[in-house]
Amino acid sequence: MSKKILSYLGIMLLIFMIHSCTSHPEKALLDRYFHAMSLNDLNTLSTMAIEPADFEFDSWEIVSVTEEYTEPFKLTELENKEKELKEKLDDHTIDTLNARDEMDVAKFEMERRRTRSNINRFNEAEEKYNELYEENKALRKEYNNIRDAADREEEIALFSLGGDFPQVRQFQGEVHKKEVEIKVHNNGDETNYKIYMRRYMLENPATNISHDGRWIILRFEKN
Repeated sequence: MSKKILSYLGIMLLIFMIHSCTSHPEKALLDRYFHAMSLNDLNTLSTMAIEPADFEFDSWEIVSVTEEYTEPFKLTELENKEKELKEKLDDHTIDTLNARDEMDVAKFEMERRRTRSNINRFNEAEEKYNELYEENKALRKEYNNIRDAADREEEIALFSLGGDFPQVRQFQGEVHKKEVEIKVHNNGDETNYKIYMRRYMLENPATNISHDGRWIILRFEKN
């Protein structure tokens, strides 16, 4: 066989290998993951998965893979919403505390002089405070949920990017996602898991520098 043909075959093999790695990242990632699991290498597992799963297995196989899909990176949006809710919560908390003070004063006056006027004043103040208190509780829950969502998204993005980027909340780009269903065999039993995978492809608008993250495992979900 001529050197020209061998060279051509070598190039085609290289192209095939590159295409296989880029078009089927889930296989390469899961091969490494299950190899580390077989060695009980928890440190390595924690570098590939946000929520590592560790279980006994004899073998495993991929059952299905969804089409890769993308969503806009929404951390900046979450950050802005968090700031907006924090300001709203701070203002509302002041109003709620003032209402409580008014209720306490009205209660003191009612206990000192139990007139119809003082009783009505206390009842109105108490009703106002209770209403504001419930609103404040709901607003605080909404703020905490948004804050936690922003913190979680930042954690996952940095995990995929593999570095420390203080300005990541201002980054723009896309989040690539896919789900993989696998079947795990162990001592004659079979268990199916759905694996959620992500990859962050972002750009810092302040520097126009792109940051291509790696595919990571978000979590395992037993079916």
